[in-house]
Formats: sequence, C-alpha cells, structure tokens
Amino acid sequence: MMPSSFPVVRLRPKAEARAIRHGFPWIYANELVTDRRTKALAPGTLALLEDADRNPLGIVTVNPNSRIIARMLDRDCAAQINADWLAARIGRALEHRERLFDAPFYRLVHAEADGLPGVVIDRFGDAAVIQPNAAWAEVLLDPLVEALVAVTGVGTVVKNGTGRSRSLEGLPEETLVVRGALDAPVPVQMNGATYLADLLGGQKTGLFLDQRANHGFAQSLARGARVLDVFAHVGGFSLAALAGGAVSALAVDSSAPALELAGQGAAAMGQSARFSTRKGDAFAVMEALAEAGETFDLVICDPPAFAPAKPALEAGLRAYERVARLAAGLVAPGGYLGLCSCSHAADLARFRAASARGIGRAGRGAQLIHTGFAGPDHPQLPQLAESGYLKSVFFRLTP
Repeated sequence: MMPSSFPVVRLRPKAEARAIRHGFPWIYANELVTDRRTKALAPGTLALLEDADRNPLGIVTVNPNSRIIARMLDRDCAAQINADWLAARIGRALEHRERLFDAPFYRLVHAEADGLPGVVIDRFGDAAVIQPNAAWAEVLLDPLVEALVAVTGVGTVVKNGTGRSRSLEGLPEETLVVRGALDAPVPVQMNGATYLADLLGGQKTGLFLDQRANHGFAQSLARGARVLDVFAHVGGFSLAALAGGAVSALAVDSSAPALELAGQGAAAMGQSARFSTRKGDAFAVMEALAEAGETFDLVICDPPAFAPAKPALEAGLRAYERVARLAAGLVAPGGYLGLCSCSHAADLARFRAASARGIGRAGRGAQLIHTGFAGPDHPQLPQLAESGYLKSVFFRLTP
C-alpha cells in the first residue's frame, strides 16, 4: 500500500506523543481516538498515525482488538510496506547475526528491537521458525515468508502460532510447515554441545537460543562437577555442562518428549553414560532429592515465566523464592547455584532479591558472582523494557 492510501488514526489530546517521537513503539488503546471508523479497522490494518494536532508520526499497524492498539512500523511516513521493505528489515537483522556467529543457528529477528514488531524468527540452519505474534504479521505472513527465504535462502519455514502474545492479539493457535518439509528434530551445535530442536512440537520455537551465553557461563563452572539441571527442557544447561567436563548431569523436567530429546543430544555427544533424566514436577523432585540427601556441585534452575505480567508479579516472586530455597539446599558446600527468569514483569532487582531471600531461607550464605542476560542475537530496544526479559544470577554458596 502507498502511504497516501492509508487510513489515519490519531492520538488523543493528552496522549504522550513525545514518547513515540523518541522511539517508544507502542500505542495503547486508551491513547488513541477510537471512533467508529477506527474500531471498524480490520486487525493488522496499516495506518498513518498523527498526533492530536494532526502532525504525522509514522506508519503503524492497528489492531482494535488488542490493548496495544497500534505498533510503529516506520517513522518515515512515505515508506512503502511491501516485500522489499520486509526484505530490508530481515537483511539488516541477518547482517548483525552473521557478524556474531559462524554457524546459522540464532535468533534472526527479535520483534520490535529488529524493526518488525511482534515478529520472532529463529534460524536453525536450513530451517527457520516464524512466530507472527501481532495481527499485521499474520496478515502479511506470505510476503514475510517470501522475504525470509529470499534473504536467507532457508528451505524450510515453520509457522509457530502459539503463545500468550497471540492470544492477546486475538489470533488463533496454529503450528504448521509453510515452506519445504520437516520430518525430524534439527541438531544444533552450541557451546560444544549438541541439542535436538523439535521445531513443530517443542516449547517456543524448539530451543531457547537466548540462553546460549548463560549456558556458556555455567559450562565454565562445570569441570569435574556433579550437575543438576532443573526445568531442563532439552538439556540446555546439563548438556553444556557435560561438554565442559562435568562428571555427571541430571536433567529434570515435566515433559517426557523434551527429556527424550535431551537424551538424544547426550548420545550424539557420546555422553550418555554421564547423563540421566528424571521426569516430574520440579518442586517435588527437588524436595525428593533433598530428602534423599543428594547434593550437587552445580545446580541450575531455568523455570517458565512465573510472572508474565504485572498482576502475577507477587505470586511469581514467591515462586522464584521457593525455587531458590529448594535449589540452595541441594548445593554442596562451596558449590554454585544458577537461577534464571524470563518474566517480563519481574525486573532484575526484584528477581535477584527473591533469589537471595530463598537462599537465605535455606540457611545458606552466598556470593553473587555473575549476572547474565540474553545473547546479542536478542537485542533490546532501549525504549521498550519488555524487550529485555531474560536475566540470570549465579551464586557461590557457603555452608
């Protein structure tokens, strides 16, 4: 569409246009004039955003069904949002990742931070997984796939249409192969470990690529260690630890398919003899290990988002505190504890404080030795705190 053909949407008089001009990418429903014409716009419609004085601010995508009613696509009001525009954004993202990594396994597009709001693309060699988490990306999925293939040359593209973000946009859940074919998990090499990523049936896009750097730090502590990996998924921390010289690693998760993939990864590394799994509720398993008197030199817990939004914050912080308390009791004297959070609502200070409370409640002292975040293939948009969701804290525990 040409910009002149876009419908116009307008900020309310008291809305903060300055934040938009300074790079904030979202317009909330209570900030936009929502007259009958605006409410009638189909989700994913492209529009020209104006401030209350009718000064143009940029091209946005509109979804009247979402609390985030508009997302900034381009501050150039003359931009044409077409296949070439999509290819340029993907190409710019690819240039950054190719500078970072010597193998094509990375997050290629990290939503707003890469100029494609609500769009996540993870690359797994010749395959890529797209999460179109905003209505405009669902509408433009075909040209988005075409641009992805043209820029990267991937042969297989999976649409992963699941998750909380899509439900907030009013989008249905759907996962399918939209280009090429896929008949087996994809092997991924990271930090000297081999992971099996299930691109169709696994959590998120099949592998938590954002934890690569944190896996690497845990690996630096693993030589000669007995390792416990709780909420292990496909063995992210435990397989990295084995690659770093751990004498043993136990992976705990509630998903039997995920643990099966973890076992396959260990086998591919020739580490099956030092790797074991335990299926069950993480809290119950940690309690059972404590009752059995088990201890480990390195314990890592990477739970799901206990506080995905502000209403869940206090309950989420209590859950993180409980994780820390139970895990701390399993760390041998002088051993190490790594705790992770992917909750948007729990910032680093609150998560670190909850972790410290849990360690203290376990009767343990601690030194904070490292704080980690998502890797550089998950860039943050400085104006959008939500783009910096992942944090990890590593402690050395005293008796």
